[in-house]
Amino acid sequence: MSNKVFGYQLLLDLYGCKKGVCDDLSLCYQFLDDIVTALGMEKQSPPSIFRSDAVRFPDKAGLSGWAPLIESSIVIHTLSPTDFISVDVYCCKKFANKTAEDICRKFFRPKKIDMQYIERGMDYYKVDSTYHTLTVNKAVVESPEVVVCQK
Repeated sequence: MSNKVFGYQLLLDLYGCKKGVCDDLSLCYQFLDDIVTALGMEKQSPPSIFRSDAVRFPDKAGLSGWAPLIESSIVIHTLSPTDFISVDVYCCKKFANKTAEDICRKFFRPKKIDMQYIERGMDYYKVDSTYHTLTVNKAVVESPEVVVCQK
């Protein structure tokens, strides 16, 4: 049986980011572009980034963006009112978590970073053919008290 997993996900929560970075569209776009290259990944298309409607959703004012990858994606969400940024890196090949953290520190200068690392698709490469398989045997009733199973 293989211990290989399908993918790897790094979740970074950046607290107390440098003032103004959560609203800086060009900076966040450049971050998405640069982190892909630094992690040795390949873009399917250029990053996309959008500004939240700060009038309708004042507590959610900021930016949301993503870089679609051949290997999966990198996503960023910023919250300007609290200088908070979340970054999710998901890839089907291993990557350097420290590099991702360093790039976040360089671009956003957070006071604190919380990180979570998750292995995804734990059963994707399992070779056990009976995994999640239900076997039903046909029963033959010989008498009301005796049941014989046939394969």
